[in-house]
Amino acid sequence: MQHKEDHTQFWEDIYLANDAGWDLGGVTPVFESIANQLNPGKVCIIGSGRGYDAVMFAKKGFDVTAVDFAPSAIKAVRNLAKKTDVVVQAIQNDIFTLTPEHSNTFDYVIEHTCFCAINPKRRSEYEELVKKILKPEGKLIGLWFPLDKTMEDGGPPWGTTVNEVKSIFNNGWTIEEEGFLDLSIKTRKGREKMIIFRKA
Repeated sequence: MQHKEDHTQFWEDIYLANDAGWDLGGVTPVFESIANQLNPGKVCIIGSGRGYDAVMFAKKGFDVTAVDFAPSAIKAVRNLAKKTDVVVQAIQNDIFTLTPEHSNTFDYVIEHTCFCAINPKRRSEYEELVKKILKPEGKLIGLWFPLDKTMEDGGPPWGTTVNEVKSIFNNGWTIEEEGFLDLSIKTRKGREKMIIFRKA
């Protein structure tokens, strides 16, 4: 079954209308802090948006792949990478097309407002995808959002709960770290929780 979120034009129209409410207009402070603690490796940012975090990771020596459905978003990624003089592999496509080409490829996957953007019926597929593209011992570093919305509220963004996230990532994963962080931007404090899952 196709959902509205499964179509590239749905997301492109949001960018063209300049209505991308998830866009922070700059680097996500939580990820910048985490990047400083990680050993540089291959990182995939799924639902990368305009690429602020992708470029930040690239500047810190990571090998970065940024994936987004919207052509406007990927164009922005490429322009920002060029302007900043860093290399980012930018892929304009559905995240679910990353396999098999990128199976067992990445040391890290970065999640922020991608999980809540896909239709909830595809969340198990999302888990399978991330597990496939990560290397053994690879990490899914997520800011899980929005925790203050219910399914009845509709979406995207579709609401979730910490319990739901943990129930989806409960087979072949261990939780390495979790917490509500002071570095979350003001409008998302208490509405997002960092949970880092490590693939077995």
